[in-house]
Amino acid sequence: MSAKVQRLRLSYARGHELQYVSHLDMLRFWERTLRRAHAPVAYSEGFTPHPQINLGPPLAVGQTGRAELIDVFLAEAWTPERFRDALAPQLPPGLSLARVAEAPLEEPSLQSQLRAAEYELQLQPGADLGAIEQRIAAFLAAETFPWEHVREKETRRYDLRPLVLDLRLERRADGPVLTARLRAEEGATARPDQLAAALGIAAALRHIERAALILAAPVARR
Repeated sequence: MSAKVQRLRLSYARGHELQYVSHLDMLRFWERTLRRAHAPVAYSEGFTPHPQINLGPPLAVGQTGRAELIDVFLAEAWTPERFRDALAPQLPPGLSLARVAEAPLEEPSLQSQLRAAEYELQLQPGADLGAIEQRIAAFLAAETFPWEHVREKETRRYDLRPLVLDLRLERRADGPVLTARLRAEEGATARPDQLAAALGIAAALRHIERAALILAAPVARR
């Protein structure tokens, strides 16, 4: 095991070229990329040491993300600029670094800090925006919205309404977009595709992109 002396948090964009890559494959990709960059990544102890990296919440296959997160623990301190310069040439098309910054070593994992995620549901140009606005208004006015998610032989029933923190339709130059801020905590997570199905607009979807990950506010240290 190599001791962890520094934690760097990377914010990156994951484009269409990588939208069908699974979460596990992304983890393996980052491991290989960090090796090629010769970054001094800290390793776990045991018979099969693993690089100490903490990938953010999974991105659904078929979706893109422009503010994805990963924490990398280093055994030797590097400036964020040096790390970025070493890593950037190793990145493939479809992946670009937006920011590299230090994060406290003692912080909990990214997954445990996650509170919400913002998505942009891009709609087809011919979508009936008037009808969609009415459905959004009805959804937001409802106190509850019972929903069930069927996966293979398992059916999960829950109230979708409190999981949607913000929802609005925007008319943009490149087409209409439904923006949604959804809760993303353990036991209380909403998915954008399920929201689209609940609103009856799944057929009007063109693409889904995760625009932001919202973490819990850091606790002030005394």
